Amino acid sequence: MDEAACLEELEDALKVLIETNCSGIPVVVEGEKDVAALRSLGLSGEIISLNVGLSIPDFCDKLSERFSEIIVLTDWDRTGGRLAGLLCSQLKGRVICDMSFREVCVRCCMVRVVEGLPSFLQTLRDRVENK
Repeated sequence: MDEAACLEELEDALKVLIETNCSGIPVVVEGEKDVAALRSLGLSGEIISLNVGLSIPDFCDKLSERFSEIIVLTDWDRTGGRLAGLLCSQLKGRVICDMSFREVCVRCCMVRVVEGLPSFLQTLRDRVENK
């Protein structure tokens, strides 16, 4: 996929992510730097960090008490993939796990971490504009 197509797909997916998050669906990320990165991209709804000192099962129990749907946006490296799979399996039958934005990032991003999204998007925008 060329850079312009990647940028278009990422920006379209980001708009949907912002709208969905704003409508009350929380985004689950790995850490506070990820929260800051998503805030800088315009997300204003709830963003929940996994790193709160709970085991994954306890974390999932707390999520399932509060939400019927979440957006899973762990990093798209090996560890993030394992965490996403673990979250979804622990929440199966209790909470809908939307991983569509993460899947777009896997396809289109050269960076492998959520905290790198803002700078990657800016670099991609600059490269596409200057072609």
